[in-house]
Amino acid sequence: MQEINLKQLFYGAVTMGERGQVVVPAEARKACGMEPGDKLLVFGHPLRGGLFLAKVDSLQEVLADIQRYVSAVHENADEPG
Repeated sequence: MQEINLKQLFYGAVTMGERGQVVVPAEARKACGMEPGDKLLVFGHPLRGGLFLAKVDSLQEVLADIQRYVSAVHENADEPG
């Protein structure tokens, strides 16, 4: 498993405006392939410590990968061993 380097995942700090808007830093948008018009899902941290943004398309791909993995595990579990 690849080790996660938190320094590579940190793109800087932003300030929330009066209307609750923030600007996603350009480097973060580029690294994540975010473009104007992309739909983002907003998740709250379980301890109310922050927010997590995810592109809808990317999350759908991750969920599809998980489903394929789960299906493969079930298929292998059904085989006599």
